[in-house]
Amino acid sequence: VSLHKPEIKLESLKEDIKDFLKTSGWEKKLQNAVYSELNVFPSPCHPAAPPEHIKEPLAYMRKAQGSWEKRILKSLNSMCTELNIPLAQKRPVNEQKELLNKWNEMGTDEPDLSLFRPVYAPKDFLEVLMNLRNPNYENGEQPSFRNHLGLIQVPLKVKDIPELKEDFSELGLNIGQLGIDDSAQVPPEFFENEHVRVGQKVLAEQDSAAAQQYVRQGCPTALRADLWALILNISNQPEDILYYEQLKSNVIQHDLLVDSLIYKDVKLTASNDDYYFVFEDYLYQVLLCFSRDTSVLEHFTYSSATPPKSYIQGKLGMEEYAVFYPPNGVIPFHGFSMYVAPLCFLYHEPSKLYQIFREMYVRFFFRLHSISSHPSGIVSLCLLFETLLQTHLPQLFYHLREIGAQPLRISFKWMVRAFSGYLATDQLLLLWDRILGYNSLEILAVLAAAVFAFRAVNLMEVTSLAAAEAVLADLSTLKVMPLLQIFLFATVT
Repeated sequence: VSLHKPEIKLESLKEDIKDFLKTSGWEKKLQNAVYSELNVFPSPCHPAAPPEHIKEPLAYMRKAQGSWEKRILKSLNSMCTELNIPLAQKRPVNEQKELLNKWNEMGTDEPDLSLFRPVYAPKDFLEVLMNLRNPNYENGEQPSFRNHLGLIQVPLKVKDIPELKEDFSELGLNIGQLGIDDSAQVPPEFFENEHVRVGQKVLAEQDSAAAQQYVRQGCPTALRADLWALILNISNQPEDILYYEQLKSNVIQHDLLVDSLIYKDVKLTASNDDYYFVFEDYLYQVLLCFSRDTSVLEHFTYSSATPPKSYIQGKLGMEEYAVFYPPNGVIPFHGFSMYVAPLCFLYHEPSKLYQIFREMYVRFFFRLHSISSHPSGIVSLCLLFETLLQTHLPQLFYHLREIGAQPLRISFKWMVRAFSGYLATDQLLLLWDRILGYNSLEILAVLAAAVFAFRAVNLMEVTSLAAAEAVLADLSTLKVMPLLQIFLFATVT
């Protein structure tokens, strides 16, 4: 429309378009969209690399992920057969009406879930990771790696403390942080007031990159929801709300076997949690819609995982009769709903809550339950955790190993859930600020090691895995930022 105006001249078209983009606000929107893509998609491979290298460059990792997926599918299919329940079926009309009427109070509904069991739990996944081996290293001794005494036996490059200090330099002891009460350099209330002022400015500018840099020092509670939405480039436009409504109508019309797995998971986790039980209805809504969302399939282009397929009855193996199941390609496991629960504190509008969760999932959370060599992948996080402990707390590491309490057996569940359900919510949100700020999950491994360092004296006295687990059973009183700072910046290296 603007191009038809008489004052637009061909010779100055380029400049005029630039001016128009600036004045209309589209320049910022385009910048944010590009920045968002750069944050999500992997850096380009060598032009001759085959497409599967984008998903995962190491063949043995791809193979391990493939056989893990087969196991999950087998578990799901055997449940179908045992319970004689189809993977998907259309709901009868009266049932559709009933579900629509109680959409906002699904928690009151108590379907009989006694026969359903989670497809897998984090400890099953850990067993798989412990058996990972790089076939190229099996015969040739590689001394530098052979002295890794942890449970993870694959040679991936992980960072040491000097590299982590450099990466997380904004967490330094002399830099103001939200979540630190007694920073000697700056009185906390002075830092907080100034930090809030800067945060408001960042929001006014609507610049995703600036917001991402800003949250590395923590988000003021009142600004967090808007800042996270800005970083994730979520604006909740009318078309987004409409899309959410379409997903909701898919839930109303079709009953999937994974619905029962979602119900069961919420009942076993969030419903028993002092912080999150009040959000039970939100969790059902978001997770049921998520399972129907085919746009989630896009993340499989850069995830080592592959969405599972189901075949129309009697057409097994015939590709034209295959559909992805569930439609989003993600089979929930025990604890999956805890990825959503903390976000309910920030977003009370279901479609916005939904979009934020979906974006957090396709950027970060999928890496916590798939086998890959990515630095933010769960294998690298486990190795980073074990290496930090073995290097900086060798006595503790050997002691726990000797008594059969390998530290990773305790910390694995924290990392798979990104600490959700283990830390107090205010502390968890400060941790997730940093995940968004650094666009990395490595901080989870650093925090897990810092927790062991903090409780080292008590852990040196235990004589069994059960006793070690008891020492670390309750993390709800921990303060995340001081732990991270002391571990990274006060550890003698």
